Amino acid sequence: MIFLKLFRESFLFAYDALRQNKLRTMLSLLGVTIGIFTIITVFSAVDTLRNNLQQSVDKLGSNSIYIQKWPWIFGGDFPWWKYMQRPDPDLRDFAELQKRVTTADGISYEIGIDSRTIKYKSNTVEGAQINAVTQDHDKVWNFDLAQGRYFTDIESRTGAPVTVIGYDIAEDLFPGGTAIGKQIKVMGRYVNIIGVFTKEGSDILGNSDDKNVLLPINFAKNVIDVQNGNYQPTIVVRGKKGLSDDAIESELHMLMRSIRRLRPNEEDSFALNKTTVLTDQLSFLFSIVDKAGWVIGGFSILVGGFGIANIMFVSVKERTNIIGIQKSLGAKNYFILLQFLIESIILCLLGGLIGLSLVYLGTFAIKGLFDVKVVLDMGNVIMGISISITIGIISGIIPAYSASRLNPVEAIRSN
Repeated sequence: MIFLKLFRESFLFAYDALRQNKLRTMLSLLGVTIGIFTIITVFSAVDTLRNNLQQSVDKLGSNSIYIQKWPWIFGGDFPWWKYMQRPDPDLRDFAELQKRVTTADGISYEIGIDSRTIKYKSNTVEGAQINAVTQDHDKVWNFDLAQGRYFTDIESRTGAPVTVIGYDIAEDLFPGGTAIGKQIKVMGRYVNIIGVFTKEGSDILGNSDDKNVLLPINFAKNVIDVQNGNYQPTIVVRGKKGLSDDAIESELHMLMRSIRRLRPNEEDSFALNKTTVLTDQLSFLFSIVDKAGWVIGGFSILVGGFGIANIMFVSVKERTNIIGIQKSLGAKNYFILLQFLIESIILCLLGGLIGLSLVYLGTFAIKGLFDVKVVLDMGNVIMGISISITIGIISGIIPAYSASRLNPVEAIRSN
């Protein structure tokens, strides 16, 4: 109880000192505010990017492997001339893998055609992404349908003129109406709409079904050459649950070398790409951004800490006479020390809270302007408050200690 009473009195002394010097208090807060704002902003931005990346990876499938011509790893010594000579995955590769693979839960051959125009009567949509896929597309990708259904096995095998379209395309072509059962014109052919994807929005990897038109690969074969390298043919393999990526990758590597009849001394003529490659590279980038945030914010906090220490020394100088009177009336050294230390902590804590408030308001501004959900979790909030309190203790301990050691007689005589 005595400690709480002393703490309350120290808090009141500190509050009164801060209230009487508003301008000095605000200037003292500025450095800490900028520092906390910078650090929490950087960490929130990294958390937001990491969260969006995880959502993208979840959609792609954490245990999916993409058999392609080009690897996803790039660098200064990237031998692009070797990869350019590789053949693209084709339907023969796909058919042989379907027969031989034992670790796959689903395997799909897929191509993509960018920026096409979709028509329904007088309505048109520009910039649609057309994807032609085999039956297991729904097993190797994670997606939901707002209306309708996915292709049946018979529709896929016979190349039926059916399609599943993106939410944005359905909204533009059929405003206020239903898309299911309607016929649209795709690449000069009429197809029936049997499903509409759920609204998703773009993710960090640019993946979205909102403007996609999904067709059976056997239907697309009648219109275009589905093995043409311009359409970036890809074989996507989703591994069985419980199997590691390494086990799935090892089998696919062995099978692809066998299918393409590569001799032991020959290099691979294909790339096995995994989402972990992207996450590892982006995690490395995030770690650099984290460090940059600490450096920039650290300098701001360091300047703010020195400013608050300087203000505290000035405060001790101004109140030397009052300190002498308090000590002559029986105030203990720890009471004087606590009084100034609390004042320093309050200053830094206020600066930190203002910085956190600015970050919090910024999340709403970014969401309103860019429709991006910013992650500001409790861990970052606690970290910001903890840093503020720590800086307050470090900045205030020496001025508070010097005040507590003043001689009461000499302190009373000072002006």
